[in-house]
Amino acid sequence: LRSSKIKSESERGLFPPIHPLFFSSGSATATPPPTTAVSSHGAADDDPLLRLPPPLRLHGRAAGLSAATTYAIIVLNQRLPRFAPLLWARARLRLCADGGANRVFDGMPELLSDEDPADVRKRYKPDVVKGDMDSIRPEVMEYYSNLGTDIVDESHDQDTTDLHKCVSFITRNLQSPDNSNLCILVLGALGGRFDHEMGNINVLYRFSEIKIILLSDDSSIFLLPKTHTHKIHIERSVEGPHCGLIPIGTPSTSTSTTGLRWNLDKTSMSYGGLISTSNIVEEDEITVTSDSDLIWTISIRN
Repeated sequence: LRSSKIKSESERGLFPPIHPLFFSSGSATATPPPTTAVSSHGAADDDPLLRLPPPLRLHGRAAGLSAATTYAIIVLNQRLPRFAPLLWARARLRLCADGGANRVFDGMPELLSDEDPADVRKRYKPDVVKGDMDSIRPEVMEYYSNLGTDIVDESHDQDTTDLHKCVSFITRNLQSPDNSNLCILVLGALGGRFDHEMGNINVLYRFSEIKIILLSDDSSIFLLPKTHTHKIHIERSVEGPHCGLIPIGTPSTSTSTTGLRWNLDKTSMSYGGLISTSNIVEEDEITVTSDSDLIWTISIRN
């Protein structure tokens, strides 16, 4: 491996622009008071998996995403979800967090088993591999380095997770005013070690101003900040019916919902008390209002 291909963050310039490929064609309107709308609709293709994950559309200042949404993908070191190739093609920037590069190298040919593995690996080349570099296999690092992938070694930073490092990199290097139109899709964020999962969820809180969606084959997870009333539009062909609202950060003294089988009505939620798990989506639109940041999770249909 040529050491010149491994750059620290300070040695890198601004990441060169990539042709934008937008996941959703939905439009945005500003209507006070601010309301976040979360939708699984809007993909131009007929394949329902192309409507995953739910793009966020803007209603109000700094609340969501517009038609010009910029998507970035981060791949972590867990099994790739089956829809990974579809999302990859629509991202403007694609990062692997350390061992996530192994997952792309091994997993993309498995997901596209009817194609030549060598062709698949060349086509699904990450733009950047970033992290501690303690999990990526040497031959995978050399392969992507030779294809032109930037290898950013941050083993000197042991105070933040590889996901945190990747999100920081994206927010600094993708030109999106105030990051209001940026959505980061995190593949392989669930499963494996529990402390890793909790660290990934913590990143949602650390970057609460950024739209970040954690994805696996079975679930999607994102943060509902307390600053807005949220409207969540359900695409029943690909998600649900099971869902949950979880006050991981701080207890909620008042959460209200509509559209669920067991709605909350100014309900208190906390660990050691009530939390809304194994709830059921009953309507195509869910509303959530809370005095605390909440984690929203919904199942993804197989």
